[in-house]
Amino acid sequence: MSKQQKAPATARKGGSGAFERGAAALAQYTARTGSVTVPGTRVEVLDGGAEVKLGIWLTNTKSRRTKLGAEQLKVLADLGLDWAT
Repeated sequence: MSKQQKAPATARKGGSGAFERGAAALAQYTARTGSVTVPGTRVEVLDGGAEVKLGIWLTNTKSRRTKLGAEQLKVLADLGLDWAT
């Protein structure tokens, strides 16, 4: 993901679910660091002050990827996660 890429559409539209918050946090982290490799203890603070335990969210999301919908997998793949393709 390039540093110019925006948060996923589901996150930008104000989605309040855990997936949307996690995807928004990953987009923010990736835009800042240029990497989707997230330390397990990383906590990302979103605009508005919401804290996302990004490392834990990412680990849990990867382990449960078979339960994700096609749109969710596309969001993650667009963010640069190879395992989501």
